[in-house]
Amino acid sequence: MEYKLHSEYEPTGDQPQAIAELADGVNDGVPYQTLLGVTGSGKTFTMANVIARTGRPTLSEVTLTAARQF
Repeated sequence: MEYKLHSEYEPTGDQPQAIAELADGVNDGVPYQTLLGVTGSGKTFTMANVIARTGRPTLSEVTLTAARQF
């Protein structure tokens, strides 16, 4: 199944570099990577772009961690 990202926004600031480095890590077989950032910094958007770029199945801890905060 192909993942297509539909957004009115484009990656900005540090996001393009983070997307490239994380996608390269996925493609190179790096087993674990961590994306850090404050609330509202665009981590989920960054990961959506990584998923779209790599086309790999993904399980994200973002949703589980956010759910535990409430």
